[in-house]
Amino acid sequence: MSNMKQPMGIQPEGSQRFKGKDALRMNIMAGRIVAEIIKTTLGPRGMDKMLVESAGEVMITNDGATILNRIDISHPAAKMIVEVARTQDQEIGDGTTTAVVLAGELLKKAESLLDQDVHVTSITTGYNIATEKALSILGDVGEEISMDNDKILLEIAKTSMTGKSAEKSIEKLAKIAVEAVKIATNTKEGINSVSKNDIKITVKEGGGLEDSAIIKGLLVDENRAYDSMPQKIKNAKIAILTSPIQVKKTGIDAKIRITSPANVQGFIDQEDFMLKRMVDRIINAGANVVICQKGIDDSALSYLSKAGAYALKSVSEKEIKKISKATGARIVNMALDLEPSDLGKAELVEERKVGDEYMTFIEGCVDPKAASILIRGGTKQFVETVERALDDAIGVLITVVKEGVICTGAGATEMEIAKRLSTFSNSVKGREQLAVKAFAEALEGIPKAIAENSGLDMIDMLVNLRAAHNKDNGKSMGINIRNGKVEDMLKAGVVEPLKLKEQAIKSASESVVMILRIDDVLAGKELAKSEAYRNMSAGSQIA
Repeated sequence: MSNMKQPMGIQPEGSQRFKGKDALRMNIMAGRIVAEIIKTTLGPRGMDKMLVESAGEVMITNDGATILNRIDISHPAAKMIVEVARTQDQEIGDGTTTAVVLAGELLKKAESLLDQDVHVTSITTGYNIATEKALSILGDVGEEISMDNDKILLEIAKTSMTGKSAEKSIEKLAKIAVEAVKIATNTKEGINSVSKNDIKITVKEGGGLEDSAIIKGLLVDENRAYDSMPQKIKNAKIAILTSPIQVKKTGIDAKIRITSPANVQGFIDQEDFMLKRMVDRIINAGANVVICQKGIDDSALSYLSKAGAYALKSVSEKEIKKISKATGARIVNMALDLEPSDLGKAELVEERKVGDEYMTFIEGCVDPKAASILIRGGTKQFVETVERALDDAIGVLITVVKEGVICTGAGATEMEIAKRLSTFSNSVKGREQLAVKAFAEALEGIPKAIAENSGLDMIDMLVNLRAAHNKDNGKSMGINIRNGKVEDMLKAGVVEPLKLKEQAIKSASESVVMILRIDDVLAGKELAKSEAYRNMSAGSQIA
């Protein structure tokens, strides 16, 4: 009998395990590949990606969040980098590519430190120190602005949309974005509040981009409920109902016994009486526009039409709430409960044909706090691209209106933080100093990518940029990709919300630290069997 101990297996047969440096380097590689996918889209002259769905649908975009949401990624570490983009998009609405590229640069620098036998704990500690200091520096380089500064707000919108296939009409679209945000902003006691939910973007193929417009009110994707109703109502008094204008059906199965023809007519007359009573209550309250979340009986529509009213039926709850906010109408459940004080107001409610469809325009609201944007264009792909660009611009404008602080773009802010962080690293003791220095170098990866994607010599540009930032008042110096020179980006109007940079640094750093702290990857049997995972573990692909 042998006294040798047999190894004990605790994982199911067929499962896979990576540990130590193998696990760490595999995760770093996965994260870096994700960053490389979208790195070439960064900057005003970034390239586009063609995304082909399994059904054959094609999308062309350079929006980082859209690309990462559409591609199928299997590796768990790679998914963590995708979360960086998702968080950035949710919090700010723009800057997703910056955040992911920064995460990729941090992973690249971490790998280099590992090759120098710097322990991963020293790297993560140094990165945390660097993040805290970078955010402190960022607060120092910010510039406060007022919501009334339309010039700066327009420049912020244009900076966000530059390079996103909407540059032909960027001036018009920037004005639309600024006006929409200002309409939807509510100011109380000096504090601005605004939600993207109060700004609706509707895209319709046909016409040109110059036909795009903002509606100071709402654009409802519904037509009149009855053809004989008027197409236009001036000085609209709007009633909003959540219950149907119909005779309520019984909640249980029931039978009605009719013994004579007179009883049939009496039953019909009673239903008609109840419907007319509801309509009379609406009309007598002073309403000439009825918006119902549920259905409206044909007889009731006929009565409303004879009274000269305009009606919409089956309007979504989301739209109902927007209409209520824009017009001041109180949402009422039952028609019989409607009072004159419940009505909202608008100068005009009109049905218009947009492309091949009819839509309802609610305009001239006193203080709408809601806006609708109509985007027109020749093709579906084009209007969807413009919609994404406009959505990003609105996101950054909302951030600026809420926070009131901006910083310069074109690599200027990242270079200034990198300069100060590099100086600060000399005061950090131990090997953490190397990690802080690496963090600073990773930040320089943003202007390097902008220069490279613009066809400029990134080494020359980086040298010139460093020299400019070492001079007094050089904190706003960035890359002018049009002439290949280093210029003052504040004067050039290339500005972004400070919150965008803050969120990008925080998200990128947090995700990278989390990836670096993983020293063991346990893959279940089903995942380990998949061809995609075998390829990932070999380092050949992640998606």
